Amino acid sequence: MLDIAYIRTHPDELRKMLADRQVPDLVSTVDEALNLDARRRALLTAVERLRAERNAVSKEIGRMSDESTRLAVGPIEAKKAEMRAVGERIEALDAELRQVEDGLEERLRALPNVPDPRVPYGHDETENVVIKTVGEPKQFDFEPLAHWDLGPKLGIIDFERGVKLSGSRFYVLTGAGARLQRALIAWMIDLHLRQGYTEVYTPFMVRSDILFAAGQLPKFRDNLYHDAEEDLWMVPTAEVPITGLHKDEILEAGDLPRHYVGYTACFRREKIAAGRDVRGIKRGHQFDKVEMYKFTTPETSNDELETMRENAEETCARLGLAYRVKQLCTGDLGNAARITYDIEVWAPGCGEWLEVSSVSDCGDFQARRANARFRRAPGGRPEFLHTLNGSGLGLPRTLIAVLENYQQHDGSVVVPEVVRPWMGGIEVIR
Repeated sequence: MLDIAYIRTHPDELRKMLADRQVPDLVSTVDEALNLDARRRALLTAVERLRAERNAVSKEIGRMSDESTRLAVGPIEAKKAEMRAVGERIEALDAELRQVEDGLEERLRALPNVPDPRVPYGHDETENVVIKTVGEPKQFDFEPLAHWDLGPKLGIIDFERGVKLSGSRFYVLTGAGARLQRALIAWMIDLHLRQGYTEVYTPFMVRSDILFAAGQLPKFRDNLYHDAEEDLWMVPTAEVPITGLHKDEILEAGDLPRHYVGYTACFRREKIAAGRDVRGIKRGHQFDKVEMYKFTTPETSNDELETMRENAEETCARLGLAYRVKQLCTGDLGNAARITYDIEVWAPGCGEWLEVSSVSDCGDFQARRANARFRRAPGGRPEFLHTLNGSGLGLPRTLIAVLENYQQHDGSVVVPEVVRPWMGGIEVIR
């Protein structure tokens, strides 16, 4: 969430930012927020003045009561009646103030984060900038199969039973396929532990305020699964519960940065156009992901972003996958992010680059929503933390890339060497 003081002092900059993000319809939200903020401050001034007046007259009534033996009762009663009217006016202004503050909060919730100056301008994903490519796409002396053909032939992906169980965009991993997915998750977590992260296992369901803190609500409400009776939401990513770990807490600067890694199943209502990404397991309502997350001080978040990107890249490199790094443009930047790198791996069967990681610095945007703060010194003024998140990596796209890149002429798939310790001796899936 943006600081109202920033909006108040940089309204033109904010309007340009919204245009750069390709959401010019939110410009009116800025104007509404400024009007509500002005009204809020006027109401606060009026209420404070009336309360000061009431306190002064209350003291005067007290003195008049002490002298009541020498004074008539009339003047005291008149003062009390005057103060009852002031009290009623204060109550009315307080009620209006609550309304105005709720309206202001609603507008602030709707505004996205401000892009970092390093973010290139662009309308949409077609204008993201490839900043580097590592490795060459693998060449085959045969026509490589896409995973939607390769998996069923090997008996490790079952589309029909997934649909029978849960409907479209669900599938079942069987035998070595299920084990390879589990092995990849375990290997990635262990790699990130060696990189300095602390593992956390968080709930797969969270309360509304936790989703709000991460910036998922209210914007992405229609893409989330919700249990209305308990008011619990299935997590769309481990970023959400990890953001909530330090909600309403004040950390000490000496305990920063905090680096976390966690695995969750992820649940999203994928609303996409018919015919797009409908084949295979690339896009589904349920998938697995390993997530890296950092809580840092403002001055270190830029360096921490680059380190997290390197950590995600190392995961791709150790798997022996050709990959490329993109910097997202303003029009494709996520709601909470101020700068984002996407990492994509080459899938030769699909014939496309698949995003397996999105690494973002959110500045203090999420921390403000979560009220997550730190002190630079004992007794010092609390400041908002900076938060960063990045996939490390996302499944099933990593699984797709492994299957398609490591397939052999006979239809088998070689298990990447780094993952074999988690595969119970399986080196080749036949």
